[in-house]
Amino acid sequence: MQTTRPTPDKDAIALLPEFPRLGLAQITLVNTAQQAEDACAALRAHDALGFDTESKPTFFKDQVSEGPHIVQLATLSHAWVFQLHEAECKVQVAQLLGEPQRTLAGFGLGDDNKRILAKLGVVPMGALELNTLFRERGYRKDMGVKGAVAVLFNQRFIKSKKAATSNWANRQLSESQLVYAANDAYAAACVFSALNGLADR
Repeated sequence: MQTTRPTPDKDAIALLPEFPRLGLAQITLVNTAQQAEDACAALRAHDALGFDTESKPTFFKDQVSEGPHIVQLATLSHAWVFQLHEAECKVQVAQLLGEPQRTLAGFGLGDDNKRILAKLGVVPMGALELNTLFRERGYRKDMGVKGAVAVLFNQRFIKSKKAATSNWANRQLSESQLVYAANDAYAAACVFSALNGLADR
């Protein structure tokens, strides 16, 4: 019988030093056709990317989300936050996500993938649920980014509840939204790299 490896609880994680997050200088906001073209060209140079999406919260029972409103992709040194208001942005992101030659690593991707299929008409071909890798290594189901960062790096990943529940459909995203979104994808990239011993290429 496989032994379940322990994971730190909230109190233990709270005592850890902070995970060093990307700052605004390492984050590119993408909301025009040309920016999307440039971003996708840069992202295609990598074999593995951190991946996440954000959607405007729903507040009522049976309310259907119109998300995702943004898609985040990150390497080990930079993150791109795509807004999906511009039609050409949506087309280029969909094309990138539909390419099978790179890994798109993230946490809790089931919902993200369903929303992407509904909105962009594509299944993210390289999507890899990081919780699957942790379960294979004997950790409990649904590690999540906070637990993963604590286990692998002995650090505390900061997630702003205010940013998490903010309006991601806004055309003008705040700095805190950009930092929050970018670092979700960036942390996933770091976790995938640590689990697999991959160098950023």
